[in-house]
Amino acid sequence: MIRRAAKLFAFATAVLLAVGACSGAGHERSAIVVTTNILGDITRAVVGDQAEVTVLMKPNADPHSFGVSARQAADLERAGLVVYNGLGLEEGVLRHVRAAEGAGVPVLAVGDGVHPLRYTVDGAEGQPDPHFWTDPRRVRDAVDAISKHVVDHVDGVAPEVIRRNADRYRAELDGLDASMRERFGRIPPQRRKLVTNHHVFGYFAKRFGFEVIGAVIPSGTTLASPSASDLKSLADAVRAAGVPAIFADSSQPDRLARVLADQAGLRIAVIPLFSESLSEPGRGAGTYLEMMRANTEAIAGGLSAG
Repeated sequence: MIRRAAKLFAFATAVLLAVGACSGAGHERSAIVVTTNILGDITRAVVGDQAEVTVLMKPNADPHSFGVSARQAADLERAGLVVYNGLGLEEGVLRHVRAAEGAGVPVLAVGDGVHPLRYTVDGAEGQPDPHFWTDPRRVRDAVDAISKHVVDHVDGVAPEVIRRNADRYRAELDGLDASMRERFGRIPPQRRKLVTNHHVFGYFAKRFGFEVIGAVIPSGTTLASPSASDLKSLADAVRAAGVPAIFADSSQPDRLARVLADQAGLRIAVIPLFSESLSEPGRGAGTYLEMMRANTEAIAGGLSAG
């Protein structure tokens, strides 16, 4: 009798452990981990309440240099889906994304599916430009890719809900794009010239008819540094173009932009933009849509003044 009871107890324990393991695995497969906060906001708009979305990058951080903790690295390897920008953006996190992929986690490099542009270096095409979110139409492509991968790889989501959320968000992106085109349409073509802290507005310029005169840091990453000759060349271009403002990323000090303004010998405004990171909620760029509307007004106002 005792032997039979012991066998029954062992069987029941094994069943409970198996159920617990299945439950834990299901939970892990339903988690979505996103590297940057801009993509995190877009992903949350698509996913809604269908799955947990964890965003690694904090507000106001630099996507080129932010890192992750050991716990966050473990979250990546336990995720049901990892969403990252790709195109060389997350320089401090990419090896962890690769490790998760090597461990069998589905990963989505969003930038690969948005028809990426390439930087132009001395008249030749260079590396892919990762800053596609400055064009709302490219973000539409990102929404398509994210919604498909969520439906295909994340357990427990209702596909019809994901698709409905994606449709709703694409409509909001269409409205954003139309309002930006209308606002920039009031700026004379000869004033649609941009100087920024680094090369971040290539997609924006192509979409809305702007010319990028140059950048204080002549690179697609904030980890590079300008030389004295770089600053002089750009100062000469600013002087020749009569640019009324320099736009500096809000997450980076604008010291270099001010140095350029001094070298150009011009009284020129330095205007902050939320170009590479969202802010905390209530600080001007808590969501992607809010960030783009704020930047639209900042750019339009800076180039229309004077």
